[in-house]
Amino acid sequence: MRHPWIAALLLSLPTPLAAAADPVFSNTGPDAAAYGAAQNYPIGGRTTPTQPQMVGTYSHYDRIWPFQLITRAETPAPLRRAPQEIALTYRFNGAPHTLADYLARNPVTGLLIARDDTILFEHYQYARTDQDRLLSQSMAKTIVAMLIGIAIDEHRIHSVDDLAETYVPALAGTAFGQTTLRALLHMASGVAFREDYDDPTADSAKLNRALFMQSGSDAAQAVAAFNTREQPPDTHFNYGGVQTEVLGLVLTHAIGMSASAYLQSRIWQPMGAEADAIWTIDHTAQEIAYCCFNAVLRDWARLGLLLAHDGEANGRQIIPRQWLQDATTEPPDSPFAPHRATPYMGYGYQLWLFPGPRRQFAFLGIHGQSIYIDPAAHLVMVQTAVRVAATGGRAEPVALWNALVARYGG
Repeated sequence: MRHPWIAALLLSLPTPLAAAADPVFSNTGPDAAAYGAAQNYPIGGRTTPTQPQMVGTYSHYDRIWPFQLITRAETPAPLRRAPQEIALTYRFNGAPHTLADYLARNPVTGLLIARDDTILFEHYQYARTDQDRLLSQSMAKTIVAMLIGIAIDEHRIHSVDDLAETYVPALAGTAFGQTTLRALLHMASGVAFREDYDDPTADSAKLNRALFMQSGSDAAQAVAAFNTREQPPDTHFNYGGVQTEVLGLVLTHAIGMSASAYLQSRIWQPMGAEADAIWTIDHTAQEIAYCCFNAVLRDWARLGLLLAHDGEANGRQIIPRQWLQDATTEPPDSPFAPHRATPYMGYGYQLWLFPGPRRQFAFLGIHGQSIYIDPAAHLVMVQTAVRVAATGGRAEPVALWNALVARYGG
């Protein structure tokens, strides 16, 4: 029998942690058996992972490929937790769904929702945890663009209207060398390049093979192989990772250090990252600029919140405010505006732009990676995932995001 004083003590204790927006971990997820649950989610090798290898591979890239280390801040920026986890209903395909439904329907390894410095929701599936560094795919492209903006602010790069060959002599006289940084940022070099994740003969596959091989051509030689201009620069959107790879070369030549070292000193530590990150490199130690940055979910959230606050964190302007405004705003008649660059989204400086009157934008990566950002509400939603199809599957996350903005957007 419990004594009265024990009952009184229990009543006086704080609410259990589970009631707050603490991390929630699950060993399972949608189609867990197909993702290798019985084998403890195995890690693949240096080939495209099969479905049973995706979970392990996308959270342990550092066991497969060489990388540069980006060291965490000495004192991490605090993220508070809401006293209670958010409950939300969104509509998709004509039916209401909850956040629990969303996790049960989507192969998400991590989902985090935050506003200002407060976490509202943080869940992990498939036995992933808040200690796992999760793969970004093309979300890395946005990091490159932010570093370009900082390099311009520091006068290491003169202007977005400079030609790439100004900084990368190995590209002199090539189509990419004679393309402005602005056109590259817009994915509008006009150089012929076909991005197709399902076709091993596509240009994107050829570039991957050139850069991920552990010998052979360097990055400048790899991008220079694509040398046919189809359109005038900065007039037609044509998404292709090769353009970000050129930007990565421009960046490292201009700053005289690795992109990882620059990121560590200019963004990662100043924003207060809690964990080390890694960036996959080629055999010359050049970062693969268009993909393969890996970080824990809360640091992805800190990066999203940094952009949600127009580049300011911890009392300092880390990314130039005007750069972020330029990177995330396109006039309606721009070829990169929403409904013009693509049937739905627009494209800024390596950032996807939502349609509508609110300024909203996103980092996006294949197989379901995303960070959605609403600066007016200081709201972010971070998702890492193992969707089998490389593209598609964006409609339901957008429906969830729209419900969040409706609640917090004012």
